[in-house]
Amino acid sequence: MRARIFKPAKSAMSSGTAKTKEWVLEFVPASARQIDPLMGWTSSSDMNSQVRLRFDTLEAAKDYAAVHGIDAVVVQPKKRKPNIRPRGYGENFATDRRGAWTH
Repeated sequence: MRARIFKPAKSAMSSGTAKTKEWVLEFVPASARQIDPLMGWTSSSDMNSQVRLRFDTLEAAKDYAAVHGIDAVVVQPKKRKPNIRPRGYGENFATDRRGAWTH
């Protein structure tokens, strides 16, 4: 079995960083998905594609893979540049705002 160990990226739908601190072990699909002729849904007979294991540390994920004989590839996360605004969210409503209010 092949798997990859990675840290998930931040969701594009929110500014929070929830669920990005843990490491995830996810199995590589063993077979391609097929289209169901009746409903048109995609399906797979590979049950390991549904498994996502979460670990607090990279070492714990590597140890789990080694103990269970899983050939795991580690994908290192890319660092994000922090988006720190000097005055924060309240700056949007400040009375001493210098720029024009556009909305």
